[in-house]
Amino acid sequence: MNDIASGTFTGPIFRPGDAGYDEEISGFQTAYTHRPALIVGAAGAEDVRLAVEYAAREGLPVAVQATGHGLSVAAGQNGVLISTRRLTDVRIDPEARTARIGAGVRAGALIEAAAAHGLAPLNGSSPSVGVVGYTLGGGVGLLARQFGYAADHVRAIELVTADATARRLEPGDELFGAALGTGGNFGVVTALEIELLPVAAVYGGQMVFDTPLIDDALEAWRRLTAAAPDELTSSVTMIGFPDLPQLPPPLRGRYVASFRIAYNGPAEEGERLVAPLRAVGDRIKDDLRTMPYAESETIHSDPANAHAYAATNALLGELTPDTLRALLEVAGPASPVSVVTDIRHLGGALRKRGPAQVAVDHRDAEYIVRVIGEHGPGGDGPDEIRDRFALIREALAPWTVGQNLNFIYGYGEDADEAQTRGGYDPATYERLSALKASYDPRNLFRFNRNIHPA
Repeated sequence: MNDIASGTFTGPIFRPGDAGYDEEISGFQTAYTHRPALIVGAAGAEDVRLAVEYAAREGLPVAVQATGHGLSVAAGQNGVLISTRRLTDVRIDPEARTARIGAGVRAGALIEAAAAHGLAPLNGSSPSVGVVGYTLGGGVGLLARQFGYAADHVRAIELVTADATARRLEPGDELFGAALGTGGNFGVVTALEIELLPVAAVYGGQMVFDTPLIDDALEAWRRLTAAAPDELTSSVTMIGFPDLPQLPPPLRGRYVASFRIAYNGPAEEGERLVAPLRAVGDRIKDDLRTMPYAESETIHSDPANAHAYAATNALLGELTPDTLRALLEVAGPASPVSVVTDIRHLGGALRKRGPAQVAVDHRDAEYIVRVIGEHGPGGDGPDEIRDRFALIREALAPWTVGQNLNFIYGYGEDADEAQTRGGYDPATYERLSALKASYDPRNLFRFNRNIHPA
């Protein structure tokens, strides 16, 4: 056991220089790393509560990390990091179609546990992402257009607030909707109870087009999405691959567009829906098929290795031919700064706000453009990426209705109140700011896109 002040912790405690410190702060994002004065490796909810109690007593701000995918505002020497990676309990109730998950559970583990009962969570594209962090940011999943945001399907939240009180929140509690969509601004979540879906299989995969066909493929996809049923959620990622021998020849040195398809319905109807895209021409890759939901990570095939990156985004009210031209001019194959550009189709059930008043706004957006830049060797410098991001946001400004804070990675020094306000409707931000003043008046939880106490 480890003692800090008057608290007795079950999990390990680390300080700079201790064996295990560097391993504990490591995460998927390597461009930004917490370097706190103290790390609490929480082994249970009581460790989290004791850590918050200690930090509040000492006047130290608190950071939280499970997998480190979304890290950009890093804790320094004046902070306490609560590592939740050990909270990996998953309990499935197949009759109620729910799961109770600890704060360290990754999407892949939840998918596997649910699939054993013919069920599926509203997970995102990567199996290594932490479910709690993803959900607290809203959660745009593989079948988001049919079922909405993951945050709208939360049944209960187990949360430790700044006064070191462990609370169980349910719809109707004033903090319930505020905690969802605000990325850890109101405390440390130790567990969530979420709904599961009766989905055992999905039709989907990737269609990849080479540079000469990208314009036609984008227009075909734009038309496809304009008339798509809610059961179809799709996206396109445009990426330039370096000319390296370890890459497969069809991708080596090419700029390609990869269309990702997820359709909850029969394969015959899925084939009919994507036929206009196939008609564009030859594909470098086309692996659309009906697959067990447990294999759904192959639809996006997100990178599995930790790396250094930053990202920005714009929520769009519409996607027109002019929008696509403006985007390609600043982020296409001729861009001097290499970025990965991703357009996701929104709408459908994502427009609906439930009675819990979950703090996910800009639900009128029909698309989101996400742009990722890789730092360091093999990528561009942070200043070049920042400038390119600014040009992309400017080019998309005529169609932009807001931004998604969960998809802003990096540049923690830019995480000011103005940026956070851009993620919410004005009335929502004022409501959240007032709640922040009530539950976290000293802004203990500020290593995030921060909501300032009123």
